[in-house]
Amino acid sequence: MDQSLFLYNTLTRAKEKFVPLNPPNVGLYVCGPTVYGDPHLGHARPAVTFDILFRLLKHLGYKVRYVRNITDVGHLEDEFAGEGEDRILKKARLEQLEPMEVVQYYTNRYHFFMDKLNVLPPSIEPHASGHIIEQQQLIRKIIGDGFAYEVNGSVYFDLKKYNDTFGYGVLSGRDIGDMLSNTRDLEGQDEKKYPLDFALWKKADPTHIMHWPSEWSEGFPGWHLECSAMGMKYLGEQYDIHGGGMDLIFPHHECELAQSTVSTGKPHVRYWLHNNMITLNGQKMSKSKNNFITLEEMFAGGHALLEKAFSPMTIRFYMLQAHYSSPVDFSNEALKAAEQGLSRLMKGMFRLALITPGEKTTVDIEKILSKAEEAMNDDLNTPVLLSHLFDGVRIINLIDEGKESIQKEALDKFRDFMRVYVFEILGLRDENEEKLELLKVPMEMILHWRKEVKARKDFGLSDEIRNKLISCGITIKDTKNGAIWEME
Repeated sequence: MDQSLFLYNTLTRAKEKFVPLNPPNVGLYVCGPTVYGDPHLGHARPAVTFDILFRLLKHLGYKVRYVRNITDVGHLEDEFAGEGEDRILKKARLEQLEPMEVVQYYTNRYHFFMDKLNVLPPSIEPHASGHIIEQQQLIRKIIGDGFAYEVNGSVYFDLKKYNDTFGYGVLSGRDIGDMLSNTRDLEGQDEKKYPLDFALWKKADPTHIMHWPSEWSEGFPGWHLECSAMGMKYLGEQYDIHGGGMDLIFPHHECELAQSTVSTGKPHVRYWLHNNMITLNGQKMSKSKNNFITLEEMFAGGHALLEKAFSPMTIRFYMLQAHYSSPVDFSNEALKAAEQGLSRLMKGMFRLALITPGEKTTVDIEKILSKAEEAMNDDLNTPVLLSHLFDGVRIINLIDEGKESIQKEALDKFRDFMRVYVFEILGLRDENEEKLELLKVPMEMILHWRKEVKARKDFGLSDEIRNKLISCGITIKDTKNGAIWEME
């Protein structure tokens, strides 16, 4: 078992060696979408980031239980105060649908676009609405421990008592005293002991469609509570990794950490990982702020800010070019550069499949293998990994041009390395693969015919064959080892 993986832990603000609680088992929880609209480019980043982590952990030999939830109740418009209209209910009211029709439709849409991005499905995908009993049990435990109180049918977490006992703000670095002094009194907060107390259970008003019976009231759970309940149900009171977007550190993950610490008496997560944002005009992409480009628009080119359509693998490659902890601002230029880089990598992979082994090996592939492993074990450093993979493409081209040579054993190892890192760990796929497979046999026949034509020194016909193929988007390249072809 490879134990050299290092991850940046938001909790300790340091890069730490990953040591799972119960090897070879790893528990991974990631906050999934609130399903009231189509997924946008910002939603793709955490999905791809933690898909890479999931793939890498499995590659390293771990048995991973990956839990990614669906939020379908309790996510109110004011995330901090826990007030306002439920986002799904608002969408249901506007579209005159049942809330669960909205949930089902946009969950299906989310799955569709994640599949396009080649994001693997999680091991378990629990819905908040399907775990009301577990959330109520957790509330009773927190009340019993003296860290929550009921007022008029709603239950609130006693943040001041928690802060005095455990210290609030360890994840986000926020000071509760400063927060209190900067918090204005909001309408509807009078029933709270403390302005920053957040809801564990909210009494439903008569217009609220989604509600469940409880000893406190007909109501619904708070947004922060669901992840605590579902994480512990499927991964235990303590588990290895909790992931999500950087925008969730406060208040969502900070409140989740507080609830879970109270209910278990110990920190429930070892490593907290957060990806940075994709921004549009310098601001976080957000449905609530109408500042986003949907994945459907990206794939079809159907947004005013897009110069053209970009394929799913171009979007994935675009995100892999930056470290997950770095912000990425949308630009057509960066996407076009990603498109070119992806094409170069896929052409290299195609050429690698056609290379014939030589009598000796003149290239150092061991160095690339070692550097690639080092990059991924260094907190998922995908941009550095890509630089090493392009070193691999450079070697492929040199071998293809007859300037370097590689023996069969080394070639098999090189092919396996490139395949594992490009397709299995980075999760890229060749979007021309089906076309290439269909063209493989006829192109072999055409190249054989052209070889015979050149042997007869009919160079005019040879050039005509090449030019006709170019007009169809197929390029022929003559090398010392014979002619090869590739699609533009």
